[in-house]
Amino acid sequence: MEVGSDGVAVITISNPPVNAMAPTITAGLKLRYKEAMDRDDVKAIVVTGNAGKFSGGFDINVFAEVHRTGDLSILPDESVDLLVNTIEDGKKPSVAAIQGLALGGGLELAMGCHARISTPEAQLGLPELTLGVIPGFGGTQRLPRLVGLPKAVEMMLLSKSIRAKQGKEYGLIDAIVSSGELLTVSRLWALDIAAKRKPWISSLRRTDRLGSLSEARETLKAARQQAKQIAPNMPQHQVCLDAIEEGIVFGGYAGVLKETKVFRELVLSNTSRGLVYAFFSQRATSKVPNVTDVGLKPRNIKKVAVIGGGLMGSGIATALLVSDISVVLKEINSNFLQKGIKVITGNLEGLVKRGSIPQEKMNKALSLLKGSLDYSEFKHVDMVIEAVIEKIPLKQSIFEELEKACSPHCIFATNTSTIDLNIVGQKTSSQDRIIGAHFFSPAHVMPLLEIVRTEKTSPQVILDLMTVGKLIKKVPVVVGNCTGFAVNRTFFPYTQGALLLVHLGVDLFRIDKVISSFGMPMGPFLLQDLAGYGVARAVKGVFASAFAGRTFESDLVDLMVENGRNGKSNGKGYYIHEKGSKPKPDPSVLTIIDESRRRANIMPNGKPVNVSDREILEMIFFPVVNEACRVLDERVVVRASDLDIACILGMSFPKYRGGIIFWADMVGPGYIYSCLKKWEETYGGFFKPSKYLEERAKIDLPLSMMNVSPNVHTRPRL
Repeated sequence: MEVGSDGVAVITISNPPVNAMAPTITAGLKLRYKEAMDRDDVKAIVVTGNAGKFSGGFDINVFAEVHRTGDLSILPDESVDLLVNTIEDGKKPSVAAIQGLALGGGLELAMGCHARISTPEAQLGLPELTLGVIPGFGGTQRLPRLVGLPKAVEMMLLSKSIRAKQGKEYGLIDAIVSSGELLTVSRLWALDIAAKRKPWISSLRRTDRLGSLSEARETLKAARQQAKQIAPNMPQHQVCLDAIEEGIVFGGYAGVLKETKVFRELVLSNTSRGLVYAFFSQRATSKVPNVTDVGLKPRNIKKVAVIGGGLMGSGIATALLVSDISVVLKEINSNFLQKGIKVITGNLEGLVKRGSIPQEKMNKALSLLKGSLDYSEFKHVDMVIEAVIEKIPLKQSIFEELEKACSPHCIFATNTSTIDLNIVGQKTSSQDRIIGAHFFSPAHVMPLLEIVRTEKTSPQVILDLMTVGKLIKKVPVVVGNCTGFAVNRTFFPYTQGALLLVHLGVDLFRIDKVISSFGMPMGPFLLQDLAGYGVARAVKGVFASAFAGRTFESDLVDLMVENGRNGKSNGKGYYIHEKGSKPKPDPSVLTIIDESRRRANIMPNGKPVNVSDREILEMIFFPVVNEACRVLDERVVVRASDLDIACILGMSFPKYRGGIIFWADMVGPGYIYSCLKKWEETYGGFFKPSKYLEERAKIDLPLSMMNVSPNVHTRPRL
C-alpha cells in the first residue's frame, strides 16, 4: 500500500499471472484496508491490480485442493467481513481502478467499491457457473443492483463477459479513461466521494435498478425455464437464481448470506468436481514428455497445403485461413476445386452471420486462399494436411508424391481417423515428419485436434503441429498410433452398444432420449442420421478386424441404405428431417428394425428384454469405459485426463461429468466391472471386462491411476 500526499491510499493486488484472489490475497486486502482505515492521513482508497490486470478471479487451485481433501475451511470466508463490513461499509470510500481483467472474484471486489473506473479494453464478467459454483463474494446481489436484473441474469447464467464500454452503458462502470490516466482519475474520484462532491454509493443497498417485485419474479421465472433448457443436469444455475431471488425479496444482506451458504455447498458437488477437473485437464494437454520439456522452439508455419476439398478438407482450410495462415487447396480437377472453394466461402459466411468474425476478416481469409490442381506450389509450403477419402493406396501414393514435391523440412500430416500412420507413410523415407492431424467435423468449429504420433515422428514435428493447433484455436491432444487413435477407439462401442440394445428389443427412440437426458447433445441414432451412414459403413470392417471378439455387428445400417434412407442428407433416416423443423421419430423405420432383429436373432427366447433407463445408460457407456481402460493400458495417451478432455471436446461427453474416466471413477470401477461381467455371461464378448478394469476393480483403485499395476507389460505407444 502506498499513501500519496493527496491522502489516497493505493492498494495493489499482486499475484501473477492474473492476480487471482487466493486466500493470501483476500487476507492481505483485509489487512491493508484496516491499516488505511486506521491512518489519519488517509482520506480515501483506490484498489488496483499489478502488471496491467485488475484480477482474473478466485484462485481455482483452491477449489482443486478442496476437492482433493474435502476441507472447506481452506476457502476464504470474506464475503461479509471483507466486502461488506470492511470495504462497502467502511468509513472511507473505495474506488476500483480496473484494467485488463476483472472477472469472477475480481469483479465482485470491484462491485464492493463505491465507484469503478476502467480502461477501454477491460474485460468484465462473472464466469463462476462454468466451474459448477456461483459467485461467492456478493456478485449475485451487487450485479443486479448495478446493471438491472435481466442483464445481470444473462451475464451470470451464460457466463458472459463484456468490455468496459458495455459496462459503462449498463451502469457497471462509472468512467472510462486511458491506462495512463487510470490512477490519476481514480484518486480524484475517490477524493470527490470523500468530500461529498460525488455520491457515496453502496451497491448492496441499491434497489432502483431491480424494478418491481412482480417484474423481478417474471424475469426469474423466465430465467429458470431457460436454465432448464441449457443446463438441465447442472444445479448451479437454479441455485444462482435462488440466491438472486433471496436478495430481491429479503434485501441484499440476506442475499449475501444465502449466497455464501449455497456457494460452499456447491463447491463439493460432483458438478463442480467435474468442471474444475476438466479446467485443469485442458491445460495439462500442453505438457508432453520429451516434446515440450526438452528445450525445442516451434518453427513458424506460414503456409499450409490441404489436399482434398471435401467436408473435412474445406473445414480444415477454413480454420487455417481465419487464423491468418495461407492455404493452398489441391483437388484432382477444377470442378472439385471450385466446389471446395465454394464450401470454404460458405463456412466463412456462416462465421460472419454468427458474429464470430467481421466481414473484413472473411475478405482477408479468402485472399490467403489459392487453388491448385498439381503439386507445383508445394515446394513453398511448411506443412501439408492430407484429407482425402479413407483408401490406403490413395493415401500412400499421395505421400510418395509429397516427398518429391515438398522441401525437406515440410511436415506431412494426415487427417485419417482410422488408418495406421505407419501404413500411410510406408512407401516413403520421411517417417520422422509424418504425423496425424485428426480434426473432428465440422473442422472449423469443433475444438479438438488429435495429434497422432508414431514411434518415429520427431519431437520437433509434434511441437510444430501443437503450436499450429493452438494458433487455430484448437486444443491439441497428443496420442499414440492405433486403430481409431484415442477418441474414436474409445467410443466405437458407444454406437455398437446402442445397436445391441435395439436388437435385444429396446426401442431405438427411447435409447436416444436416455442418452440425451444424460447430457450428450443427442442420442447415437440421431447422431448417425446427421453424420450420414457412409462413415459407419466405412469403419465397420476396420473395427471388427482390429478388435475381433469384442464388437457387435448387425445389418441395420446396410438395410437403412438399401431402403433409400441416408439420414439427414436425403431427409430420411431413423428420424424425418425437414428443413426448418426439428428431427421427428419416423415410425415407419420399425419394419426395417424388425428385419434386422430377425437376422441378428439375439433376443432371449425371441422376446424383448426388459431394461430400466439406468441399465440402458450403463449398457451403452460401460463398454466405452472398458475400451477407455484398454487405451490407458496401452499408453495411447500421456495421462488419463488427456483422454477425458479429448472425449469432452471430440465426442461432446458432458463436461460437467469430467470426462469418461473421471465419470467412471465417480461411478466406481468395482460396480462397472461387476455389471460388465454379468452382461458378458448373458450376451457375450462385447461386454468382456478388460484386464486393466479388472485389476483396479479388485483392489479398489481409480481407473485414472495409470502407473500402479505391476502386471502390465504392454508396449507403450507414447
